[in-house]
Amino acid sequence: MNVFDLIINDKETVKLDEVFLKEESRAFILQLIKEHKYIEELHKYGLPVSNKLLLHGSSGCGKTTTAKAIANALGRPILILNLSNVINSRIGETSQNMKQIFDKAAKERAVLFLDEFDLIGKSRDNQEQDVGEMRRLVNTIIQLIDYFPEKSLLICATNHADIIDTALLRRFQFRISYEMPNAAELDNYYDSLLAKFPEDLQLISRKYDVSFAEAKDDAYAQIKKNLIAQLEAQVPVEN
Repeated sequence: MNVFDLIINDKETVKLDEVFLKEESRAFILQLIKEHKYIEELHKYGLPVSNKLLLHGSSGCGKTTTAKAIANALGRPILILNLSNVINSRIGETSQNMKQIFDKAAKERAVLFLDEFDLIGKSRDNQEQDVGEMRRLVNTIIQLIDYFPEKSLLICATNHADIIDTALLRRFQFRISYEMPNAAELDNYYDSLLAKFPEDLQLISRKYDVSFAEAKDDAYAQIKKNLIAQLEAQVPVEN
């Protein structure tokens, strides 16, 4: 299989103001976007541009949507790669696959989004079945990150930042943590989701102690059920 067939074709457009973020996290992201907007001017003064961002924390709390929103804000293509699809039993092939993908992102000045980053970034101190091969893979990833051009942007996501090699963690200029939303944050999220629907369809049972993704899936499931019930009630009964 061509390694580029593993890139997820996701055309969803997400605006940054649609992503629920802590104020500090939003400030980091806005700074990152502005650095890339004024990249030529910063380079004239010999200033480096941040282009490596790590998103870590609870699943379903906005890491992927954040990456999409950043790409949209920059007007850049996004290459989304779930690393569970790339890992090969022969680590050397995995290293070659990653090099091809990094080269493609650099050539296209794209946003490269690597999900489940811990699969290839595990600490070299972990007791893997083949420690030598895993260490070589981590070394390869470090080199790819070090030479990744500033005009492209690397965003990595993980639910398990604690097992990522410390040398890799040091490569990221920005790190943003995602936590499970509290009740107030979920209410704001539900309000934003429901605002586009008629009032009668906004009457749903709200779930709490769930991620944003789970809240969205459950809310939409209820809305669809209620809408279909309304449509079926309008269908005339045949004699």
